[in-house]
Amino acid sequence: MLSPDLKNALPTTDELPCSDDIPVDNEDQNFLPNILLFLLNSIWANRIDWYFGVDMGVYHTTGLNPRVPVVPDAFLSLGVERKKGGKSRKSYAVWEENEIVPIFTLEIVSHTPGGEYDEKLNIYRKLGVLYYVIYNPEFWRRDQHQPLEVYKLIDGNYQLQIGEPYLMPEVGLGIGRHQAVIGGIQQEFLCWYDEQGNRYLTDAEQAQQERQKAEQLAEYLRSLGVDPSNLPDNS
Repeated sequence: MLSPDLKNALPTTDELPCSDDIPVDNEDQNFLPNILLFLLNSIWANRIDWYFGVDMGVYHTTGLNPRVPVVPDAFLSLGVERKKGGKSRKSYAVWEENEIVPIFTLEIVSHTPGGEYDEKLNIYRKLGVLYYVIYNPEFWRRDQHQPLEVYKLIDGNYQLQIGEPYLMPEVGLGIGRHQAVIGGIQQEFLCWYDEQGNRYLTDAEQAQQERQKAEQLAEYLRSLGVDPSNLPDNS
């Protein structure tokens, strides 16, 4: 816990850059974390005690300089305001968030290695991030790692976990991979799972599921000699 004098000497998020101004080198570094964010907006629609940041600077005092952020591709904090003071955050300064550090960080490995398996792992370890997830769908053989790795902080060190989807009890969600058509393109993406291992569907998937149920019901009614179009509208 920071002393009041030290806390008052630290810069505010209004004075700090929102990120490190290093551009991502592939579209998935923004696209895939945003899928997780959009899913959370639906899963936790009635909760206001969480924040999910995408490509946003996390400022902390466990490094050499509190003005130098670590910038995960995504992170999740629990027990914080959904909107800080009713406004969107420019960045995330731990000292402005009641010393609450992210419980989950995500790094997506790209063409240029970014220290995901060493430098950033050590930063998140010192910061006290409970779950550190590395997604490496294209270059895992190059890096001699698995496509998806979940590390949990245990006794001050990260330990690689097994199983997919992997349930994070402290978060109340699991994380894993899934293949589906998104925007007309078949691809793999990251998604959340409930505690029973059921995948949370995207809005588009839910709409498609409802259409399929409606079509199946209509087909069943026709098999009974009932024209679905002649049913009364009770809406």
